[in-house]
Amino acid sequence: MSIILILFYMLTFLAVFVQVFFLVTYFENRKKIVIRSAPIELAHYPTVTVIVPCYNEEKTVSITVDSLLAMSYPADKLRIIVVDDGSKDGTWEALQQYKDNARVEIYKKQNGGKHTALNFGLEHTTSELVGCLDSDSSVHPEALKRIVTVFDNPKTMAVAPSIVVRDPKTITEYAQRAEYDMAHYNKKMLAFMEGIHVTPGPFSIFRKKVFDQIGPYRKAHQTEDQEIALRMHKHGLAIDHCPDAYVYTKGQQSIPKLYRQRVRWIYGFIKNAQDYRELIFRPKYGAVGMFTIPSGLISVSATLVLLTFMVSRIYSFVSHKAMQLSTVGFGPFTRPNFSFDLFYVDTRAFLFLSIMLYILIVVALLNGRRMIYGRKALSWDIALFFIVYTIVAPFWVLKAIWNAVTRHEASWTDERDYSLKQI
Repeated sequence: MSIILILFYMLTFLAVFVQVFFLVTYFENRKKIVIRSAPIELAHYPTVTVIVPCYNEEKTVSITVDSLLAMSYPADKLRIIVVDDGSKDGTWEALQQYKDNARVEIYKKQNGGKHTALNFGLEHTTSELVGCLDSDSSVHPEALKRIVTVFDNPKTMAVAPSIVVRDPKTITEYAQRAEYDMAHYNKKMLAFMEGIHVTPGPFSIFRKKVFDQIGPYRKAHQTEDQEIALRMHKHGLAIDHCPDAYVYTKGQQSIPKLYRQRVRWIYGFIKNAQDYRELIFRPKYGAVGMFTIPSGLISVSATLVLLTFMVSRIYSFVSHKAMQLSTVGFGPFTRPNFSFDLFYVDTRAFLFLSIMLYILIVVALLNGRRMIYGRKALSWDIALFFIVYTIVAPFWVLKAIWNAVTRHEASWTDERDYSLKQI
C-alpha cells in the first residue's frame, strides 16, 4: 500500500471522526439550541457600541448602517461608529447622509488596514459591550437583543452570530450559501465544546473589558478576527455563539473573488496557528487547543494529500479503463459488446469512507439549515457547494500554504481594490 493511500485513509477517517463527533454533540445538546422567531424584551439593556470599518464600500455601507439603525434596541443605549479607512471610491460621500444623525458618528482616517479602523473606534468607546460589523453586511432587527441574552452568563466574554449569505444570484454565491449553512452548525457545536476560534467581523460582540484586559486588535496577517479569538482563549476568556442572531453578508460573486478571500483566510489561519502554537495539544486551553486548531491544520494538510491521491486515481482509472474497454469491445474499430456486472463496482474501503464523509457533510449542512430556517431542505445549492469547492478549494489551500512558506501576506485593502475593479 502506497504512502499516499495510507495518508488518505488516515485523513479521511479523521474527517469522518470530526463529523461524527459533531453529530453526537448535536444530539446531546439539541434541546439547548434556542431559535426565537418573535421579538423579545430584555430586563436590562446594556450600552453597546458597534464599529463599522469600511474601505471602498460606497455601494453597501448605507445598507449596513441602516440595518443597525433599524434594530429593535433602545436608541439611547446604542452608538454606531463608522470609520472610513481611506477609501478610494465614494464611501465618504455616501456616509454624509448620516452626519446629522445623533446615533451615528462618522470618521475618516488615513488607510492603515481594518485592524487600525477597529482600534480607532475602540478609542472612542466607553460602552459595556462593543462589536463590529463589516460594511458589506446587515443585521436582523432582533440580532443584538438575542446576543445580549447570551451575556447573562457572566463567564461569556464574546458572542459570535450566525452568518447568512444575502440574496445570492451567482453560482458561487449559492455555493457559499450552502457552505455558510454548514458553518452555522459547526460553530454551534464548537460553542458547546468552548472551542470557537474565530469571532467573525460580521457582528461579533464583546464585553469592552476584553480589550481593556488583553489589548486592542492586531494586524494578525489580515485575519484579526481569528487572532483576537485565539488571544482570548490564551487568557481563559470564553466565547459563545448565538444561533438566532442572524447577520446577512454579501457573498463573493465570482470564483476569482472567492479565491482571493479564501487564500487570505487560510493563510491567516496557518500563520495565527503558528503564532499561537503554544495552545496546540495543551489541555489547559481546552477544545480550541486539543480539537479546533489541530482539526483545522489536519484539514489543510489533507487537501494536499487528497489532491495528490485524486490526481493519481484519475490517471490510473482512465488508463486502466481505456485498456479494459478496448479489451471488451469498445475500441474505435469494434462494435460495443458490454453488459454491466457488479464486478466493475469499486468496493475498496476508500470509496465507502468517502461516501460516508459526504453523507455526514450533508447531514451537517441540513442541521445548520434547520437552525437558520427552522426546517431541513435539500436543494440544488448543496450540489453546487460540492462541485465548486471540490474543484477550486485545493487551489486556494495550495496558494495559502505557498504564501505562508514564502511569507507573502495577503491584503485587506488589495482584496477590496480588486473587488472594486470588477464592478
